[in-house]
Amino acid sequence: MQALSNEIIQFFQKQSFAIISTLDKNGSLHNACKGIVNIYKDGKVYLLDLYSGRTYENLRRNSNISITAVDEHRFKGYCLKGKAKIIQSDKIKSQIIKAWEEKIASRLTQRLLKNIHEGKGHPRHPEVLLPKPEYMIIMEVKEIIDLAPQHLKEGV
Repeated sequence: MQALSNEIIQFFQKQSFAIISTLDKNGSLHNACKGIVNIYKDGKVYLLDLYSGRTYENLRRNSNISITAVDEHRFKGYCLKGKAKIIQSDKIKSQIIKAWEEKIASRLTQRLLKNIHEGKGHPRHPEVLLPKPEYMIIMEVKEIIDLAPQHLKEGV
């Protein structure tokens, strides 16, 4: 596993979602937006996938996965590549479930505040309608790619 710096951990924790890439049965890329529940210095990343769709099926066949997030304003981003496994909900540690619940509560609060200031962006509150997680994806990071242009990196 590849250790993650505090900078990378904080970067991903600030993202409301990340793009998860897997390989389908034909070897083509499949991309989906997923929430990061938790990310640890030792290179483990806990992802929530609520709908048992293509990402789930792809990972059952092939454990290769990448997580990509960018901050357009700061011209910064990372791609984490590695292997993933699917863990059923009865095997998920309670602190991970609690972290997910806290993240959803925070997102709902942020959405409500944004709706008050900017007007409602969606006719419903999607977070309230999310199903309870049946499983979680645990990724072990094997490679880190810094997506920032070389000439814009600090200290260069």
